[in-house]
Amino acid sequence: MNIFFISLGCDKNLVDSETMLGLLSENGYQITNEAELADIIIINTCCFIHDAKQESIDTILEMAEYKKTGKLKGLVVTGCLAQRYKEEILEEITEVDALLGTASNEEIINIIQSLTDGERHTHFNELGQGSEIKAKRMLTTGGHFAYLKIAEGCDKHCTYCIIPQIRGNYKSVPMDTLLKEAEYLAEQGVKELILVAQETTLYGADIYGEKALPKLLSGLCQIAGLEWIRILYCYPEEITDELIDVIKKEPKICHYLDVPIQHASDSILKQMGRRTNKNDLIRIVTNLRKNIPDIVLRTTLITGFPGETEENHAELLAFVKEMCFERLGVFTYSKEEDTPAAKLKPQITAKVKKNRQKEIMELQQSIVFSQTKNMVGRTVDVLIEGKITEEENVYIGRTYMDAPQVDGYIFISSSDVLISGDIVKAVVTSAKDYDLIGELVEGSEF
Repeated sequence: MNIFFISLGCDKNLVDSETMLGLLSENGYQITNEAELADIIIINTCCFIHDAKQESIDTILEMAEYKKTGKLKGLVVTGCLAQRYKEEILEEITEVDALLGTASNEEIINIIQSLTDGERHTHFNELGQGSEIKAKRMLTTGGHFAYLKIAEGCDKHCTYCIIPQIRGNYKSVPMDTLLKEAEYLAEQGVKELILVAQETTLYGADIYGEKALPKLLSGLCQIAGLEWIRILYCYPEEITDELIDVIKKEPKICHYLDVPIQHASDSILKQMGRRTNKNDLIRIVTNLRKNIPDIVLRTTLITGFPGETEENHAELLAFVKEMCFERLGVFTYSKEEDTPAAKLKPQITAKVKKNRQKEIMELQQSIVFSQTKNMVGRTVDVLIEGKITEEENVYIGRTYMDAPQVDGYIFISSSDVLISGDIVKAVVTSAKDYDLIGELVEGSEF
């Protein structure tokens, strides 16, 4: 039986998809890259914000068309949209044959086997109660990097966020389980391991009684084959001196942190339910840069939050200009039903939200372009992603300063044959917008 699998949304969702793909493969199912050849189509959905929700719905409807034109026997919907809108999907999208909740991934085989009886099936474990899947993940990231999801859910309950309702409370994965998974990934050729969770910095507090991310990092650094370890989604208020120390001490840990702050105006931060104010953020960023001078900080902001005034927006712009984040993304506020922020007034118009987003990104663009120009002449380690074309001797790669999918690249000219996953040294010769251009250093080992 051929399975066509679509994974939407974040990298945490991708880990779930890869785990289900591994389970399917171990149970004898064939994975196809062509939807028209599929007996079963599985869509792992997202609904974090409106655009993600719409993409999930559009994808389900698109795949449902294969029931009319192909040999499709079953359409299965999993993930966040299924968890949040179970009744609506069953009622309004009749082509869907089965639904799995976010805590029920281990039931994917049983669900597929049950489709033969012509009935519609659902399985929704209580959030936080799903069983650990023993199957080996099927990597979809090219093999040289992989995500390691170290926890599920969130306890913070920011007023704009629906995650606790669809993923449950914060639940860390036991450390021995993570170390075994990381060892397996390294055996498969993974060189860069990227730690993800809704909040990585709180790892272990629920099961060990303390923030255990530094201990986990120390254990991961002992695994042969892993060369880079990158940490995403570090809530600023949970960054400890112990975490900073382990980043400084362990050479495998990239001097890169993703630290979502969402805003810089105290009144907006309070309305968002965040645990920091502007002075806290300045202190935390300053401390990180003092202790790790070459650290690259990525952050995300929300613009157009309910009640955001022009003064709040100006304050955010001034903060971005002062902090000079190396990497920054801006989302316009998405009004999500059943969240406290959805009831706040006044709601900001779409036009104003877009204009404010544009202003911030134009400012950030000028900051980043200046920073990339300052990289010219520096020698950097580069993880090779692949070759541009067979005809050209130009390779694409990333430095420690850039996470996959969200940051920039470096393009390297080399007459040597480089392979995805090689780590080489290159000198930066020029910069173009968010990307760097370089040449392989003679005698560079890879």
